[in-house]
Amino acid sequence: MIEKHIILEDIDPVVFYGANNCHMQMIKALFPKLRIIARDNVIKVMGEEGETSQFERFITEVQAWCNKYNSLKDEVILEIFNGNRPVVEKEGDVIVFSISGRPITPRTENQLRLVKAYEQNDMIFAEGPAGSGKTYTAIALAVRALKGKEVKKLILCRPAVEAGEKLGFLPGDMRDKINPYLQPLYDALEDMIPAVKLKEYLDLNIIQIAPLAFMRGRTLNDAVVILDEAQNTTISQIKMFLTRMGWNTKMIITGDLTQIDLPPSQQSGLAHAINILDGIDGISIIRLTKKDIIRHKLVTRVVEAYEHSHKQEQSTRKASSDSVEGNAKAESKQENEKSNTSYSLSWH
Repeated sequence: MIEKHIILEDIDPVVFYGANNCHMQMIKALFPKLRIIARDNVIKVMGEEGETSQFERFITEVQAWCNKYNSLKDEVILEIFNGNRPVVEKEGDVIVFSISGRPITPRTENQLRLVKAYEQNDMIFAEGPAGSGKTYTAIALAVRALKGKEVKKLILCRPAVEAGEKLGFLPGDMRDKINPYLQPLYDALEDMIPAVKLKEYLDLNIIQIAPLAFMRGRTLNDAVVILDEAQNTTISQIKMFLTRMGWNTKMIITGDLTQIDLPPSQQSGLAHAINILDGIDGISIIRLTKKDIIRHKLVTRVVEAYEHSHKQEQSTRKASSDSVEGNAKAESKQENEKSNTSYSLSWH
């Protein structure tokens, strides 16, 4: 009789064991000759060498399924035990599966373009309005790469710029202070990675979330790096960020150029970068539109209303400018005519 210890990696043991240990009870029933003890993320198994080796292979396959799909069902366990591949209802364009097992897929044509651009380029800019799924899709791609062991870490950052109001002094340690700026990134991560595993990733710095200022001086290797809300970077800040890129690294830069919170005197680094980097080999620029908005239908209407208002303001300013320019030209013409008349009378 031999004893083996199997460590459950990259998955939430709660999902693996099931409610009230129902999955573990089924697994024990499938291997009646073995003594199986499961605690936390370690499974201890005792028995004959042939049976324990078979059990280890079985657990490895079940663990791989659970890691990929973030869920586990009794029928899946039985299919794997019988040597079959469980049937998945939808897997075509799936990027990753949520913690509830829901497939996360590109839901619009431009989101699909973003996914394909990621597969073909190392640096991707995704610019578009609020609710168009640019950040969520980017994080889904990063989580897929992390789960597939394509990279060793996932780095998410944002510029710490208040949206039109001053937050003032924030209490707590560094993580507490920057959390309000980075909460949208946490929200997406919590939808794709089980809470226990997410905490472990954060504690081990496998997933790093930090303000943009913390990127200076770093070289980022073997990582997917996402800069969110990039419209609020200055030209020097985004240049600093883009030049952090190391080996086996992909960068995704997202932002909405209609929601810039920088002082009027400063140009958006995102707008400048898109302008000068467009057409460079290895860099892809995806422009999402209001057609890509997948939030509540009112979000699309709000975006349209603000676009209409902006166009009206531009039209009014242009008309006012043309009027001022026309008046100036008329006054100049009158002055010239007066001057010519005066000169003519003086000559006579």
